[in-house]
Amino acid sequence: MKLPRWLPIAAAVPAVIFFLLVLTIVFIPDEALQGVVARGFEREGYSFQAERFGKTFPLGIKVRNMVISGNRGALVKADEASARLRFFPLLTGRVRISYHAGIGGGSVTGDLFPQRGGEMHLEMSGVRLEDIPFFSTVTGAQVKGALRVKGSFRGPQSAARGELQIEVKDAALTGVKIGETPLPDASYSTVQGMLRISGGKATLESLTFQGEGLYVRLRGDIPLVTPLTAAPLNLTLELMPKPELLEKQKFVFLLLVKYLSTPGHYQIPVKGTLAKPAIQ
Repeated sequence: MKLPRWLPIAAAVPAVIFFLLVLTIVFIPDEALQGVVARGFEREGYSFQAERFGKTFPLGIKVRNMVISGNRGALVKADEASARLRFFPLLTGRVRISYHAGIGGGSVTGDLFPQRGGEMHLEMSGVRLEDIPFFSTVTGAQVKGALRVKGSFRGPQSAARGELQIEVKDAALTGVKIGETPLPDASYSTVQGMLRISGGKATLESLTFQGEGLYVRLRGDIPLVTPLTAAPLNLTLELMPKPELLEKQKFVFLLLVKYLSTPGHYQIPVKGTLAKPAIQ
């Protein structure tokens, strides 16, 4: 059987493209490549810093002690992070970038497919809430718990669709404030919920906090804007405390008395922005 004359050429094209990409990245200084990454974050309204930034063979980057910050301070820290362009998907015409980050004793892994509007898969496991500075930066709270996240998204930000499953085990929140309003300190055996993305907004479908003395539910939506920290909030926070917690933290609940809808049930509208939430 005689093979078509064009077949060897077609088979060689991905290898040639891959070789050219390797040469291009190899000869780009690490500092210049870091500048490209930093400017990409700046366009989205964030700052990017890393103690060490370098290339990995054949097509990847690796950083150590990475910090991503917003206007109010650090949002994400990672002990190490990497991104790598996969070769074999190129043979079928797909661009696939695999990424990994180590945060404390946990990890974030996933894949990014930038073609056809974009597609992203994300999985987070073993990450401690106390290792994510977003919570203390935005709310001033001390948080603890083991976080697990799994999700996938498809399409550009304005037309993205997807979902994110969230679960936290053995959570503890103390010193939480929304604006100047304090919320009760409490521990929760389980926190779980679903974030669905469609129609240019992220809808939080009943994120629930199950505690011994307090049951909490957070729901609502957030439009997808750039930067995301500037997104206006349209959320409702529901608090359902047991009598013993009401007595123990009576001062906090006195400050929330105007949000008491029925005995033992508080409904609090949360507005402001993701970076600076406020209670109306």
